[in-house]
Amino acid sequence: MQPFALNYARPATELETTSPYAYDSGLQLNVLRDGRIAARDHGLMRELGTTTSTAGSKTHFDD
Repeated sequence: MQPFALNYARPATELETTSPYAYDSGLQLNVLRDGRIAARDHGLMRELGTTTSTAGSKTHFDD
C-alpha cells in the first residue's frame, strides 16, 4: 500500500524570477536599478513584503 501523500507530492520547481533590486556592498543595502534604496520604495515593499540580501545570512533582513 502506498501512502496517500505520495500520490499527490510533486518535486519543487525553481521559478525563474529577477529581482528589481541588487545588493550594494558600499551602502550595505539593497538598491534599485536607478540607485535608490529599495527599502524606501513603498510600492515595492507592498508588493514583495521585504527585501533580503543574498550577501549575508538568509535569516536576516538587510533593509
